[in-house]
Amino acid sequence: MNLSISPKELDSFKVIIMSSLIGGIGGVLYCLRAVYLNFSVKNRWEKRWEVWYYLRPVASLITGAISYLFIKSGLLLLEANLSPDSSFLGVYALALIAGLNVDKFLSRIEDLAKATWGIDKSRSSKSSDDDN
Repeated sequence: MNLSISPKELDSFKVIIMSSLIGGIGGVLYCLRAVYLNFSVKNRWEKRWEVWYYLRPVASLITGAISYLFIKSGLLLLEANLSPDSSFLGVYALALIAGLNVDKFLSRIEDLAKATWGIDKSRSSKSSDDDN
C-alpha cells in the first residue's frame, strides 16, 4: 500500500491548508496580544489561563479550515464565486478573522445553522449569550 502523496496531489488541498494556517496565525496574534495586555499592561496574569493560551491557536487552526469549508460549500458568500483562477485573498482574510475571534465566528456559524436548518445553539453558546 502506497501512502505517499505527491506535491501535485496536495495542490487540491492548498487553499484549505493555507486557510487553516492563517487562522492559526490569527489565534497566535490574539494570544500574544492577550499576554501583553494581561501580563504587562493590566498586571493581572493568572496561571490558570495558561492552558487557554496553548489551546486557542489550535482552535484557531480549526476555525480557519472551517471558514474555507463554509465558503466553498456556498453557505458563506464573499463577493463572487471561487473560480480556479480567482484570488483567494478574501478566503484567507476570513480565515484570519475566524482565527482571531473564534467565539464570534462560532456564534455566527451557529446563527447560520439555526436560520438554515433550525438547529439550536449549543449550551455553551447559550450561556455566553446570557452573560452579555
